[in-house]
Amino acid sequence: MTIVEETRAVTGGVDTHADVHVAAALDELGALLGTAEFATTPDGYAALLAWLDGFGPVTKIGIEGTGSYGAGLARTATAHGTTVVEVDCPNRQDRFRHGKSDTVDAVSAARAALSGHAAGLPKGGTGPVEAMRVILVAKRSARAERVRTLNQMRHLVFAAPDDIRARFYGLNVYNLTRQAAAMRPRPADGVDYVTLYTLRELGRRVRLLEAEIDRFDELLQPIVAAHAPALLNVFGCGLFITATLCVAAGDQPGRIRNEAAWANLCGVAPIPAGSGKTNGRVRLNRGGNRQANSALYGIVLVRMGHHEPTKIYVERRRAEGRNTLEIMRCLKRYVARETFKHLPRGAD
Repeated sequence: MTIVEETRAVTGGVDTHADVHVAAALDELGALLGTAEFATTPDGYAALLAWLDGFGPVTKIGIEGTGSYGAGLARTATAHGTTVVEVDCPNRQDRFRHGKSDTVDAVSAARAALSGHAAGLPKGGTGPVEAMRVILVAKRSARAERVRTLNQMRHLVFAAPDDIRARFYGLNVYNLTRQAAAMRPRPADGVDYVTLYTLRELGRRVRLLEAEIDRFDELLQPIVAAHAPALLNVFGCGLFITATLCVAAGDQPGRIRNEAAWANLCGVAPIPAGSGKTNGRVRLNRGGNRQANSALYGIVLVRMGHHEPTKIYVERRRAEGRNTLEIMRCLKRYVARETFKHLPRGAD
């Protein structure tokens, strides 16, 4: 009698951290084959994949945080020829029953991948979309710091001595920062000199941040124009908004299944809120990618002010008794449908 060696398919799961990744391996029936820890280095990634291969052919690996701590492992596993799926945070009920530990989270990630509950493809992390993401991280921080600095200047002007307040109060952003940055207050004792000196330094900081933002735009422009020219031409889609939507969509073919999935990702898909006494009611969607949602909001604002068909639509809906927020929610859903048609093919 010939004995045929059984080959079992293996599914991996990884709980990712800054210094250590915890991996778990399951067979095709969900039985735990083993767990282990690996360093977050190229050698550690290779050792993790070799460890999984030691149990048998690996069908897929579920990885938490493929856009942060798990990005390096996801890229290495993909290059290795292994299917990688993106795993969300562990189920709350599982945590309540089994507790919280790195090993439990790794097993939970493997079970999510094995069951098909986690089926999303991770973002590639190596192409033009990743370049956009890196630029946007720095640009957003520069924009936020510029707003904080301007608010500090305004508050200083509000509480400044009368002559300084009269000089700067009511100026727009451009004139406030330019006049403040150009001052050359003479050293002296007292609040007046200190206030003028501080306003000058804050004004110079704003100008430096504006120059930094402009440099990021110059770096971003050719990347966006080459990767998403159709989306960039959509009414209301400027450079920043187009890049934000591209980053939300990612660069993996098949990551966004259809237009409804894109709307859900952007947080503009209506959520059913019916019960035994109501039918057809929906509620506001507070989930999804909030940066993509903000980008759609920006497009809607531009269109409500400058797009004639949108203006006509707004007036018609107002005549039906809709308020502005309800109209904007409808418009964001429409814009999600339109932008999906113009997403780069890698996001289809």
